[in-house]
Amino acid sequence: MTWSDWSWMLPEAFSTFSDDVDLIYYVILWVTGIIFVITESVLIYFLVKYRHKEGRKATYDHGSTKLEIVWTTATLVVCLALAIVSKGVWDTMKIDVPEGAMEIIVTAQQFEWHVTYPGPDGALGTADDFEVLNQIHAAVDEPVWIHLRATDVLHSLFLPEMRVKQDAVPGRDIPVWFEATATGEYTIGCAELCGIGHTTMNGTLTIHTAADFQAWATAQAQRPRPRP
Repeated sequence: MTWSDWSWMLPEAFSTFSDDVDLIYYVILWVTGIIFVITESVLIYFLVKYRHKEGRKATYDHGSTKLEIVWTTATLVVCLALAIVSKGVWDTMKIDVPEGAMEIIVTAQQFEWHVTYPGPDGALGTADDFEVLNQIHAAVDEPVWIHLRATDVLHSLFLPEMRVKQDAVPGRDIPVWFEATATGEYTIGCAELCGIGHTTMNGTLTIHTAADFQAWATAQAQRPRPRP
């Protein structure tokens, strides 16, 4: 059982780090939720207690320096604690790309995802590379390293079931990775308003068995390519 099994807010999760992401989400949700309930309860209490009454005179108070120090320090402690808890997950998602990951290029362009795969030589940037549109294909239990790019405006690659969301910025090559834990078809979306066709910038993430992915990649590499 994973954290996503307990939620009606998040889609099912199918990546190696998704359970850690969901845990951080719920920690932040509960901490901020409790603080929200406390502060709103105090606010309502004072609204009722000090509401206007006939004959009551208002008094003006500069405030309490001690109280301000206490709640500022408490806020700092909570934020630092959340940062410490989150750092390991951040490093896993953003820095620690596994060795041997399959590398692909995902280029965002209004309003499409252009996905470039290495050909039979296994290397990107060579003549046998092939491209598919609005599709990402990968093998289950094998890491995928995405070089995320954009050609025009800001976009954001969103793979909700993998718990991946990363802005694509023109002129930058941004690393993104995931490793799927179950076969199936999942969602590709753009999570950054990028123009009038933003809502149509969708695609499909297909996770195959290793054998089926190899068969798909071989078939794609053998397809005739249009001449430049």
